[in-house]
Amino acid sequence: MKTAEQFSSPPQDYRVVVPDGWFQLPLDPPDDRDRAIVALADLTFRGVDNAPHLKKQLMRDIQRKAKDAYKVGGTELYLSTLSVGPVPLASSLLVSVPAPDQWPRTSDAGELAEHLAGGDLGGCGEVGVAQLPAAGTAVRSRRREDGDSRTQLGNTMPTTTVTYYVPIPASERWLMLTFSTPVDPLADQMVELFDTVARTLHWE
Repeated sequence: MKTAEQFSSPPQDYRVVVPDGWFQLPLDPPDDRDRAIVALADLTFRGVDNAPHLKKQLMRDIQRKAKDAYKVGGTELYLSTLSVGPVPLASSLLVSVPAPDQWPRTSDAGELAEHLAGGDLGGCGEVGVAQLPAAGTAVRSRRREDGDSRTQLGNTMPTTTVTYYVPIPASERWLMLTFSTPVDPLADQMVELFDTVARTLHWE
């Protein structure tokens, strides 16, 4: 599998605004990533001194998730630390730039939507074209899958994923915003939040 280092340089001139309480986890270099994982674990278990094994498990799970994200072209990973009372509003956002050979050579959102809807990438659930106020025409997909404890930080509940595929200006590359939440009872509300974040994307 190719790593992000084998891709052409990912764009640096985009900005996306995330909610307060979403923790930004750098994916590279590894030392920065490791320090951020420790900081996130300390934040998550603040005031809890009797769960060292759970804290270590969380760090291992986040480390695995971060490494997997980097391998598929991930540039930024955000993890939610928000909660409503005792209920954590678990969610994540991965910003990535896929390898060129994974996509048809097009910058047209309609063509990419047809490609995805045809199941060439394993099926993407609901697929359509969406307008982002500052980033133009994009492709939006939404799907719901059974939880996988190996990739969802121990989660076994159904996971809802919303992905935006945004054409990178003056290229045939695509920037992907992949939002995910295992909070199934609040999936629709979380998707509204994801859509709001996606609409903040803009190129500088």
